[in-house]
Amino acid sequence: MAKLLRSAQQVLSDTSSLRLRAAWLYYNQGLTQKDVAEKLGVSRTTIIRMLDEAVKRGEVQIWINEGIQECIELGLQLEAAFGLDEAIVVPGVDDVEGTAKAVGLALGQFLSDAIPDDCTIGVGWGRTLTASLASFRPVRRERVRVVSLLGGVLEAHQVNPIEFSWRLASQIGAECYLFLSPLLVDSKETKRHLIERCGLDRLYRLAEDLDIAVISVGDISPSATSLSQTLISPQELQELVEVGCVGDAICNFLDAEGRSVPHALNDRVMSVDLDKVSKARHVVLATGGAKRAVAIHATMKRVGCHTLITDEAAAKALLAMAR
Repeated sequence: MAKLLRSAQQVLSDTSSLRLRAAWLYYNQGLTQKDVAEKLGVSRTTIIRMLDEAVKRGEVQIWINEGIQECIELGLQLEAAFGLDEAIVVPGVDDVEGTAKAVGLALGQFLSDAIPDDCTIGVGWGRTLTASLASFRPVRRERVRVVSLLGGVLEAHQVNPIEFSWRLASQIGAECYLFLSPLLVDSKETKRHLIERCGLDRLYRLAEDLDIAVISVGDISPSATSLSQTLISPQELQELVEVGCVGDAICNFLDAEGRSVPHALNDRVMSVDLDKVSKARHVVLATGGAKRAVAIHATMKRVGCHTLITDEAAAKALLAMAR
């Protein structure tokens, strides 16, 4: 006897459970979409939509075996070339958003297993780190603190730094220390006053004793997509390029050797100094794209790196620099 189709109200009320059941039957049991639809009593169109939604939410992770061996080999080469504890390399994606998502999903999987009890985690923000939340499935931890390493923006669109820190902390039941200030202020004096008079000094003290630091990197060029560039003028961008800036790590602008470039922006950015971040017991650096290789290399020189999570294009570019 054929199953009756569920009403729209029933489907909507049980969306999450039904979606996961559909994904399990299709990917793990090998049923066709038609078979899954009949088994669950919904239309095949609904099943197609649910399977697509499960992938987008990170509830289903699809790995293509072809090329994975090359990624593993690239990771091993990176570990040897740069003295890393671990390098995780994901298959390359052509566009910026796709790269951020792919690297972010790998980061989320890594952090799901890497965070222990009794630790303090400092976090930056960006597309890649935000994408990690889709695959972040940790167990609840005890006595964990999440510390934001930089301020926020007044107009948050796709990426909200405060939301990232808060969501990361909430998923493991951690205390969350938010960097409640604008990312960019008008002067060095304003930055000092905010730290000394508005309670941010406590956050800076916590950042001096991090167990894990999780940061990303942005490149600086007229065609770059670094989120920091949405906060600075074209003239400031040109000035950064002229003084040798190759990228930014938590909005600290660096040259190819990892040194802070001589520009006033570095004095006006509300972020923890990279020298403090470098003292973390384990630094996780996650970003991808061949154009960011120089910025990744500069950041590793300045902060160090224990775990690098990146894509094929950046891995190959980094290895070429190491030769």
